[in-house]
Amino acid sequence: MRNVVLGLGISLDGYIARPNGAVDFLFMPKGYSMAPFFATIDTALMGRKTLDVALQMGGSFGGSSMASYVFSRTKPPGEREGLVFTNQSPASLVRQLRKRPGKNIWLMGGGELAREFLKADLVDELYLGIVPVLLGEGIPLFPSGFPQRDFTLIENKTYAKGLIALKYRRSRGKAKRKR
Repeated sequence: MRNVVLGLGISLDGYIARPNGAVDFLFMPKGYSMAPFFATIDTALMGRKTLDVALQMGGSFGGSSMASYVFSRTKPPGEREGLVFTNQSPASLVRQLRKRPGKNIWLMGGGELAREFLKADLVDELYLGIVPVLLGEGIPLFPSGFPQRDFTLIENKTYAKGLIALKYRRSRGKAKRKR
């Protein structure tokens, strides 16, 4: 089955960006490569605000072999400039994507979309790059409003300048009976 992997960089206090959306605190230390991660995915999912920030930072999506979906309440659904805009629920889109052959699905942000995926219990793995900075405020990776979800650590690595890369897998044990 194709897993949904929530993967991104965060501050020590759990923020994915400053209040204005800036991610200038994130860094890629020598010896760290995203290539092994990118080899495991072929689809990216993001919210419209994350797309806006990526485009402001000079990112581009046209011509990429990776299918990219943008969840938006304001943009009309349809394919444009190498992106597929959708107003479907996360569960509906993930159900469709999992029926197709392919690699894992990267949930690349943002926090509000991550919350919706966690509410629907769609996140199978977490890949977090934690940078050693406390921002004090910003856009949280995990805004409140979803039930407890348990994960098991499957890998941790440390890199130069204090970056820690953590990989977790969703623990879906048998439901506990109420007494």
